[in-house]
Amino acid sequence: MLDTVLRGGTVIDGTGGAPRTADIGIEGGRITVVGTVDDQQVGPDTEVIDVAGMMVAPGFIDPHTHYDAQLFWDPTASPSSSHGVTTVIGGNCGFTLAPLRPGDGDYLRRMMARVEGMPLAALENGTDWSWETFEEYLARLDGSIAVNAGFLAGHCALRRYVMGPEAVEREATDHEISAIRAELAACIEAGALGFSFTTSTSHSDGDGKPVASRWASEHELMALCEETGQHPGTTLEGIVPGCLDRFADDEIEQLARLSAIADRPLNWNVLTVDSREADRVPRQLEASDRARELGGRVVPLTMPVQVPMNMNFGTFCGIWLLPGWQDVLAVPVPERISRLSDPETRRMLLERSQSPEAGVFRRLADWGDYLIGDTFSAANDGLKGRTVSEIAAERGTDEFDTLLDIVIADDLRTVLWPMPQDEDQESWRMRAELWTDPRALIGGSDAGAHLDRMCGAPYTTRFIADCLRGRKLLPVEEAVRLITSAPAELFGLRDRGLLREGAHADVVVFDPDTVGSGEATLVEDLPGGTARLTATANGMARVIVNGTTIVADGEPTGATPGTLLRSGRDTATVTTR
Repeated sequence: MLDTVLRGGTVIDGTGGAPRTADIGIEGGRITVVGTVDDQQVGPDTEVIDVAGMMVAPGFIDPHTHYDAQLFWDPTASPSSSHGVTTVIGGNCGFTLAPLRPGDGDYLRRMMARVEGMPLAALENGTDWSWETFEEYLARLDGSIAVNAGFLAGHCALRRYVMGPEAVEREATDHEISAIRAELAACIEAGALGFSFTTSTSHSDGDGKPVASRWASEHELMALCEETGQHPGTTLEGIVPGCLDRFADDEIEQLARLSAIADRPLNWNVLTVDSREADRVPRQLEASDRARELGGRVVPLTMPVQVPMNMNFGTFCGIWLLPGWQDVLAVPVPERISRLSDPETRRMLLERSQSPEAGVFRRLADWGDYLIGDTFSAANDGLKGRTVSEIAAERGTDEFDTLLDIVIADDLRTVLWPMPQDEDQESWRMRAELWTDPRALIGGSDAGAHLDRMCGAPYTTRFIADCLRGRKLLPVEEAVRLITSAPAELFGLRDRGLLREGAHADVVVFDPDTVGSGEATLVEDLPGGTARLTATANGMARVIVNGTTIVADGEPTGATPGTLLRSGRDTATVTTR
């Protein structure tokens, strides 16, 4: 007898094929019927759910998250699971929480707080940090999570484990490279899905030094990618400086060679689209074309929605990446305020933010278009919800000076929302073209990171809603394919991403008339009393993982049926040749 029957829904099976009316039968955590469920298959204990008028799809797969720590205190990986995500991939950008030498927890926590915007108090209070090996880390999560989760082995942790503090001081010797390679092999044998690294200049540790991965030689990176390719069911993920704007020629060559030597796909995050810089997409895709020539496969992740990201001058955020800004801001707040009050410093910051060297971060320097969020001083009463340009015009002052005067009055705590400049019709046409390009993959939410600054997790429901009731740039069946079977194929996830008989029963049921996302809201629900941005899901009637409902009518059930995905066992080998 079946455990669960979803009766009479509009099935979108993840292949890109046309929707059809069908029943879904589930038994033992697997889909056993896609079609018509006979009465003989329904017993007294079968849960029969009428989903007529609803759409039924495979569970969504998020290929780029940082839920590595959050899953300890939040096994639902919220808000992703409420938005239909049933599988998450963590350990990205070279950052994982294992292997971890005893006594290194404080260093790792401070690094993650800096590079991934995880509140330090949450990291300190959310778990006991008592593991050492990657196997021990996975064992702590196995059997206790609501979603399926797989983790890459991050280069920074590997390097620190072998080299100690010298990992952020120099290149590794040949002997040390062999030791790092051996530790990577141990991680993969324990279940790591592959290897991730970063050379991005935006990644610094809690002490302000380049993170460990940035000190690696080309020889070291090649050796670790080669090692990854010697294990079944593995993949690669990497970040280089040009990911944020445009690749240099040597970065294109490097990414292509790393993929080719491993004979594994390499994905990177994130390819942004802006019609004002129409040459960026073809330039970034040159890495994919070069990889194909060398026998590799390089895949950029790209988001199908605009993700709002707030900032403030009091904590590390995107504006620090403007040229020259970190030198001014990397001091205690009182001294920072003093510097930002100086007219000469203001002039320098403004000039540098508008210069060609600002690259892609130039978009952060449209100061008049910042929307004022929460304020904290009487001097700023009534400014919330207004743009800097409006306030400057009212005061008769320069926009940049107006912005700095506002944030200084709040002791730099003012919440600022940059308004997107790339909402034009041509940018959206270019995005839709990229979504269906076989060289690219939808993803890049960064869910679990930058918790009080952005909320990318709802991209799934927002994307589906836009295809059903918004711009309608893609048919809904194609949108579903791009966030289910497409990422499953890239990572080689066995029996996931499709509604077919024999597949794991990861299923979402949603109302096509209401599916979507609420606005991002700041809530204080993290360990240590810290805050994060989250968003409710609309129209998501049911989220099922391995045959068990984890979300019903938008509320978590408390069930933890998720699988801790291990390479080789839960992933098939995806080669590039």
